[in-house]
This record gives sequence, C-alpha cells and structure tokens, in this order.
Amino acid sequence: MNSVLRAVVLYVILMLLFRLSGKRSLAQITTFDFVLVLIVGEATQQALLGEDFSLTNAFLVILTLVGLDTVMSFWKQRSPQVEKWIDGVPVIIVAEGKLLQDRMKQARVDADDILAAARELHGLERMDQIKYAVLERSGGISIIPKQ
Repeated sequence: MNSVLRAVVLYVILMLLFRLSGKRSLAQITTFDFVLVLIVGEATQQALLGEDFSLTNAFLVILTLVGLDTVMSFWKQRSPQVEKWIDGVPVIIVAEGKLLQDRMKQARVDADDILAAARELHGLERMDQIKYAVLERSGGISIIPKQ
C-alpha cells in the first residue's frame, strides 16, 4: 500500500510542477531540459520504489500510475474546468501583426519564438505578415498568415 500512496503523491506533484512550469517548457526541449528530465526520472524512480526493487512492487507502481492517468482522462472528459486546468487553453499571442506582450510574458514566449514558427510553418519573415499566432495547449505555436 505504501507504493500506491507514493505513486499517487508523486503523480500529483509532477502534474502540478509541469503545469506550473508552463506550456513552453515541454514543447521545446533543450539539452538542459533533457538532462533535467533524466534526473527527475531517476529521482522519481527512487521515490516510487524506495528500497523494494521487486517486480511485484514495480508492477504495482506502474499499475497505479496508469490507473491515475486513466482516471484523469475520464475526469477531463466529464469536466471542462478540470481539462482547462490540466491541459490549459490556446492563447492568442499575436493579433493582426501586433505582439500581445502581456500574454507573451505570462507564457514566457518571445518574438523570436513566434518568428521561428512563422518561418518554419509558412516561410514568413516579418511580424506584419502574421494575422494571428496562437500558443496551443501542447506548447506549440500555430501561425495564421495574413492573406
């Protein structure tokens, strides 16, 4: 039972940490982010398994985590508020070529991120060529070019 409790607590803590860290933290992974994920993974493994490295304990922890994920997905389906809190909502960060600085600051996105997405997706070079830029729930940036 101790393993199940530890799995639940770590699941909730990690969900909170990654939700609070913002959408962009998982969308563009750098070498630093990759190393951090590896370290978090190792620390999580130690916290989940403790001193019991048996297959039974590992199976119980995995079953608990998959179960929690399944329960969360059902909960998100039934409650738009829960889905909004966990997954976030798309945010318009450029409107008619104008940067919406307050939203960009809150999402920790800069003009270079937007222009990079515009170049990659549509070959656009300037901000005035963008009708809308949307920071998606996944952390990616969608660009709608001006006609």
